[in-house]
Amino acid sequence: MKANKATRASKAFEKALVARHARKYVLRLYVAGVTERSRQAVLRARQLCRDELKDGYELEVIDVYQQPVLARDGQIIATPTLVREFPRPVRRLIGNLSNTARLFVGLDLDSKVWARP
Repeated sequence: MKANKATRASKAFEKALVARHARKYVLRLYVAGVTERSRQAVLRARQLCRDELKDGYELEVIDVYQQPVLARDGQIIATPTLVREFPRPVRRLIGNLSNTARLFVGLDLDSKVWARP
């Protein structure tokens, strides 16, 4: 009896973890080195995530000079590039990240399907 309860509790916990992750935006920001432009892109992406997505995001910053394989696999041809990996479909924004409204619309952060928790 105890093993059955533990199994059900474990399955419920695993389902909750998957559901929690499913609500998160997964973003990758590709930059080139430690230039002023790269620094500004990182600051703007973090600000967008903090202000609009609260705790519902994972942001990974990838320097294409340090991790060229990831840039190649991601088919990155210009930096900075902000990629929304999840939820699907994948969206890419290349270039200046200063226009917050463009970022919001371009990444489709206003989607009704992926409303903030």
